[in-house]
Amino acid sequence: MVARAFTVAFEGVEARIVEVQCAVAPGLPAFSVVGLPDKAVSEARDRLRAALVSMGVALPSKRITVNLSPADLPKEGSHFDLPIAVALLAALDVIPRDAAEGCVALGELSLDGRLVPVLGALPAAMAAAEEDRALLCPRACGAEAAWVGGTQVLAAPDLAAVVRHFTGQAPLAPAEPGEVADGPAARDLSDVKGQERAKRALEIAAAGRHHMLMVGAPGSGKSMLAARMPGILPPLSPVEALETSMIHSLAGLLDEGGISRHRPFREPHHTASMAAIVGGGRGAKPGEISLAHNGVLFMDEFPEFPRAVLETLRQPIETGEVVVARANAHMRYPCRFLLVAAANPCKCGYLADPARACARVPACGEDYLGRISGPLMDRFDLRVEVPPVAWADLDLPATGERSATVAARVAEARAAQAARFDGHHGIRVNSEAEGALLEEIAAPDAEGRALLARVAERFGLSARGYHRVLRVARTIADLDGAATVARPHVAEAVSFRLSVADA
Repeated sequence: MVARAFTVAFEGVEARIVEVQCAVAPGLPAFSVVGLPDKAVSEARDRLRAALVSMGVALPSKRITVNLSPADLPKEGSHFDLPIAVALLAALDVIPRDAAEGCVALGELSLDGRLVPVLGALPAAMAAAEEDRALLCPRACGAEAAWVGGTQVLAAPDLAAVVRHFTGQAPLAPAEPGEVADGPAARDLSDVKGQERAKRALEIAAAGRHHMLMVGAPGSGKSMLAARMPGILPPLSPVEALETSMIHSLAGLLDEGGISRHRPFREPHHTASMAAIVGGGRGAKPGEISLAHNGVLFMDEFPEFPRAVLETLRQPIETGEVVVARANAHMRYPCRFLLVAAANPCKCGYLADPARACARVPACGEDYLGRISGPLMDRFDLRVEVPPVAWADLDLPATGERSATVAARVAEARAAQAARFDGHHGIRVNSEAEGALLEEIAAPDAEGRALLARVAERFGLSARGYHRVLRVARTIADLDGAATVARPHVAEAVSFRLSVADA
């Protein structure tokens, strides 16, 4: 007779239910695992055999066959150890079969029977809740999985505790959610002296999640400005926190099961590979653009990134998701991030500095920024020049606004957008509005429309550029508390659109 248990296989952030079937039949002694297992899954039989011996349980001299259904779905990872053990113990009548079928299990076994934490407990708990089953996992994963409501999370320290629970000797207590993790201390915007225009662009970008490009000489404060973006962003909503934590769970970035309300801030080095940025590698893991979901992706020295990596960003920026394609699977990860890019004006960095004349003006700048293709440049809503700060200004006391003051305005603008897009599935901020919805919410007044028409004709704005100006103008109006988009809002949006492109 076949005993059954359940686990999950991960396809991106989605956890698909897998039925673990175990049959113990007469025949030559053997232990086989079928159903497209990878090497880690196939080795589960050796870890399981040693764990059972440590508990004083000997496998019978029979043929043991474990099937992972659906059999055509690739199975990867060591988290299949525990569900295989549960199915085998049920087949040997060590634990009740109906109890084994009532939960979704995942966890890695050590040779002495201890349960080792694995990745993906949070999405696994989501899948268990949808199936109306309990989740059985290692103790170290319990705090993370318990954040999902609607399912009971049973966190066991070892395989012996699992047996005692299912046999009624010592039931496991439901796990409690972990603490809300504190993010790193935010750096204050008042530390930046001067650069008022760049600060304004930073505020607009945060309010509407508009992608931003800063161009300036080395040491002008581009990285310093970008590092202060998290301090003016509103905290993650509960839905956003769960979305982001599911990705971080698959990447092993959740600390002791704590879910953070702080928006992620990722800053990959320009030598990072395409798999590191977009996702891929062994198991098609999420890349930096997905780890920055609902947060900030800061790419310093933007033209220095490989051309192939930069061009790969174009589609995720538009769609908000990335598909990592493999021969036997397609992993889909969300990646709605705010891209903040920084670049020098040329290779030497001093194209516009009269004190350090560049010997290759203007070809040096054209060649260097030319590494950013036109279609990719077109996706930046805000382009701002960051001039050097005079050394005399550095001795002056700080006079700029603090991050808390700017964050309050950003929060009010985000709240207005949340109310505006209530009922529009998948749209949370102005940068995501398109089509008829964009024309409805961002239609400028007569003067603003006339200005935009003149700019589009003179500078040859593409259709994408035209719509992005409208989105930025709508965000500027939200920051001003205006119900309609007026000419000053359009004028400011246009100034940020053309500042670098036509410099």
